[in-house]
Amino acid sequence: MSSKTFKALVVTETPDQRYLREIKERTLDELPPGEVLVKVKYSSLNYKDALSAIGNKGVTKQYPHTPGIDAAGVVEESSSPDFKPGEEVIVTSYDLGMNTPGGFGQYIRVPAAWVVKRPEGLTLRESMIFGTAGFTAALSVLRLLQAGLTPERGTVLVSGATGGVGSIAVSLLAREGFKVAAVSGKPEAKAYLTELGAKEVITPEEATDTSGRPLLKARWAGSVDTVGGPILATTLKSTALGGVVTCCGNAASPELPLTVYPFILRGVTLIGIDSQNCPMNLRVQVWNRLAGDWHLEHLERLATETGLEGLSEQIDLMLSRRHRGRTVVRLPD
Repeated sequence: MSSKTFKALVVTETPDQRYLREIKERTLDELPPGEVLVKVKYSSLNYKDALSAIGNKGVTKQYPHTPGIDAAGVVEESSSPDFKPGEEVIVTSYDLGMNTPGGFGQYIRVPAAWVVKRPEGLTLRESMIFGTAGFTAALSVLRLLQAGLTPERGTVLVSGATGGVGSIAVSLLAREGFKVAAVSGKPEAKAYLTELGAKEVITPEEATDTSGRPLLKARWAGSVDTVGGPILATTLKSTALGGVVTCCGNAASPELPLTVYPFILRGVTLIGIDSQNCPMNLRVQVWNRLAGDWHLEHLERLATETGLEGLSEQIDLMLSRRHRGRTVVRLPD
C-alpha cells in the first residue's frame, strides 16, 4: 500500500520564483503522518487555495505543495477507533492544504482530530459545494443569530456577495427570513443574487464612504462582511443601534480605517469568524445545520464542477475576481 501512486495538482517553485501548477503522480509515502488516510472524492476551491497556488508564503511556506483546504471522501485506513475504513468523511480547515498536502490530490493523510463524519442529509459532493466557504457563511449567520439579530431589526448587508462565502450567506440569511442587501461590483450578477434571496443589490462604491465621517446614518441591522477594508469600516459606521457585524475575510484589504464611535455610541458588535480553528463541537453543530434546516434547495445553482485538469483555469478566474459561487473539484477514481 505504501508505494501506491495517485494524481495531484502540485505547485512547484522555480529558481526565478515563479510557481508552476502541474498534475503529477505522487506516492502515499510522500504524505505526512496521521491516523486517517482518506481517498478524496471531492474537493472545492477557496481563495486561500488560490493564494497557495501563486506562492503566497503567508499560506504555504514550503513548495512543492498540493493545495486544497477542503476534502470529502472515504476512509481507506485508520488507526483511530473513531473512524473505520469505508466511512464517508469531511476534512476542512486546520492545516489541510496550507502546509499539509490537501484535497487537490486523490489521497490525504491527516490527524483524526481534523475529521468529521459526513452527516446524514448531505452527500460528499454537497458538502464540498458548501466547503470551507459555506461553513464560514453558516458560522457567520449562526453568530448573528446567537447575538440576538432578528429579521424585524432590519436589513442585513452581505459584502463580496457573488463569492463563495457571500453567495451562501445571502442564501442562508434569506432562508432565515432576513431582508438581504448584497454588495457586488458585477452588474450581470443582479439576477443571480436576487435568485439567491437578495432584496437589494448595491455597488461597492455605494457601500464605501469617502467622507471620512466617524459615523453615518444608520442603514443596516447587521452584516456578513467577507472583504474587510473600507467597505467593512463603512458598514460599521452605518450599522444601527445594537447591530451585529461578522468579519471573515480580507479580499479587499486587511486594514480597518475606523474610530471607536460605532462601538461606544451605538453599541455595535463586531464578531471575528475563524473557521480554520473552529472547535470540533461547534464544527459538527454547523455541519449538522447545513445537512438539516440550512440545506439549500438551490445548492446546485451555486456550483461549477471541474476535474484536476480544469482547476488551474478556475484558480486564475478567482484571482482575477471573475469567479462566482462555488467550484467543486471532482477527483478521478
